[in-house]
Amino acid sequence: MSSYSGYRRLRAHSVHGLVDPEIVQAPRAGRTAFHKRANWALFISLALAAYIYSLDSTTTYTYLTFATSEFGGPQLTRSNPVAVGKPVIAKIADVGSRGTAYCGVLIFYMLGYTVIATAQRIQAVAAGIVLYTIGYTGLQLLMQVVIADITTLKWRGLVISLNSVPFLVNAFVGSNISAAILEHAGWRWGYGMFVILIPIALSPLIITLLLTERNARNTEEHDIGEPKKTYKEKLLNTAQELDVIGLLLIGVSISLTLLPLSLAKHTERWRDAAGLLGIFFLGLLFIPVFALWDFKWAKYPVVPFRFVVNRGVVGASIIGALDFMAFYLTYTYLFSFVIVVKGWKLINTTYFMQIQSITMTAVGVFTGIYMQRYRRYKMLLVYGLVIRLLGVALMLHSRGADASNLELALTQFLQGIGGGIAALSIQVSAQASVLPADVAMVTAVVLLITEFGAAGGGAIAGAIWSSEMPSKLAYYLPFLSQAERDKLFGSINEAASKPRGDPIREGVISAYSDVMKTMVFAGIVVSVLPIVVALFMPDWYLGDEQSAREVSEAQGAGEESDEEEE
Repeated sequence: MSSYSGYRRLRAHSVHGLVDPEIVQAPRAGRTAFHKRANWALFISLALAAYIYSLDSTTTYTYLTFATSEFGGPQLTRSNPVAVGKPVIAKIADVGSRGTAYCGVLIFYMLGYTVIATAQRIQAVAAGIVLYTIGYTGLQLLMQVVIADITTLKWRGLVISLNSVPFLVNAFVGSNISAAILEHAGWRWGYGMFVILIPIALSPLIITLLLTERNARNTEEHDIGEPKKTYKEKLLNTAQELDVIGLLLIGVSISLTLLPLSLAKHTERWRDAAGLLGIFFLGLLFIPVFALWDFKWAKYPVVPFRFVVNRGVVGASIIGALDFMAFYLTYTYLFSFVIVVKGWKLINTTYFMQIQSITMTAVGVFTGIYMQRYRRYKMLLVYGLVIRLLGVALMLHSRGADASNLELALTQFLQGIGGGIAALSIQVSAQASVLPADVAMVTAVVLLITEFGAAGGGAIAGAIWSSEMPSKLAYYLPFLSQAERDKLFGSINEAASKPRGDPIREGVISAYSDVMKTMVFAGIVVSVLPIVVALFMPDWYLGDEQSAREVSEAQGAGEESDEEEE
């Protein structure tokens, strides 16, 4: 929501505390066969990686605000355009191995945080965010893929929800850690500590995957006895399996489309910026080119045509994108808003920012139990999206400086309930709608499209902030010079430095409240649309297989058989 997000959507973490022969199943369609010992090793390794991953998610987003503020630049967020790397990582995980993909993810993760921790300019921070985002989104994807490899549909929702349990701990521990680091060590150490912790956490997982995959590969090569290929043949075959042309086309398309959205927040008259609009429409033109290549000529397409005509996949993607967009519209500047308008202590603000994550985690567990017990998810998804809409709408009344603190917290609580239900439901729906061989790529595609929604929401929020805040400050603080207003706009510390009752502080609060009102209105409009889409989603029966689509095809019942398998 999450980038992530104090809030993160569709995240998958470790398998924590649930290992049962019924839920552990050997991956099919060419996946590595995990033996019982390997399964245990993967569960434990995923749990360790998930804890550090959740600690990262609940701390580093607060450091970014202070990092950008120190350099006097605009507030930065995660670099959404590089989320296009998800299909690349999924392809590498399929064509190469899960372990190889994890190694690449780890390199980008460490490099990104190293760049941020040692940055001397705002440009270096932005570059570090790009590198880190590749690693972060890759880890998010690979955890979901590995879990899908070793669980059946009946248990998948519950296992995924249990994977988020570390957030219940780190929502409080992380808040104390981030507050202590900001007060005593500085934001640079907040990033630097993960350069050490991340490789320690991921190493057992990577080693387990590589060893298991090597043994499986040796067995497969011995059984098949294929003649050795030349280097040129291997290179050509790998390029075809990766669909290099398709990856390049989708990368260019999404990057050119998202780049103007990211830059728009830094352009004073972004609607009139012909250059950005030109880049944006050029990116849109590449979409049909990519579709033509993948649907007609690619031997191993990145996005097979069967995804486009699959209601479960399309519906999950649209709901995820719209939900992410609504979230980022109301959440991108919420931390700054609370610091300036409410004047809470830093520790209380960090606690507040974790309400959605805590609620999502707890509700996700109950959602997983419901899926395991009743084997359905559609109506639960609809109810969850309605509750989320109520939470967004309530923010209109609670955004003022004198609004009830309890009411403000309630907005995040309601959004957490709805978000927890929706995130788990669309993930299970998408994976249930395809064959096991497609799980990795369909997960990547859904996450990519949801990131597109996140980029759109963040860009719109940034555009609203950049275009309205200066004018609102000028309206409420006409007695200040432009330089003084620019300083208030660029630094939350400066904006919150005056006491309540001071004309400057009251003017800043009024400006912040007006701008937040615009963002919330936009969030309400966007939040209505996923409810409509959810009504047309399939309601797959979640049985003892990895894929409901597989059962449907075996029965010859078409795409959406609802027959129960006992």
